[in-house]
Amino acid sequence: MGKTAVIVDDIADTCGTLALAAKVLTENGAQRCIAIVTHGFLSGPAIEVIEDSPLERLVVANTLPLREKAKKCSKIHTIDVSYTIAEAIRRTHNGES
Repeated sequence: MGKTAVIVDDIADTCGTLALAAKVLTENGAQRCIAIVTHGFLSGPAIEVIEDSPLERLVVANTLPLREKAKKCSKIHTIDVSYTIAEAIRRTHNGES
């Protein structure tokens, strides 16, 4: 059975580091490579870098709006974190853990 590598990071800007990490991981035995990041700035050549990389998927939280080009990239998927943020605000406001 193939190995899946998962890269976790806080920010994806130009995505050069993610692409390089995916390349190294696939060269060293990973069959699939997926990245998940909190903030997808995706500036400059980021979309082209992702499309040309061995990354199968880049999952970004919806903390920033995606440009149209990013929305059209089949490798980029977003997850909604609004409930988690709202719950954190509610608990902080109410002094809960």
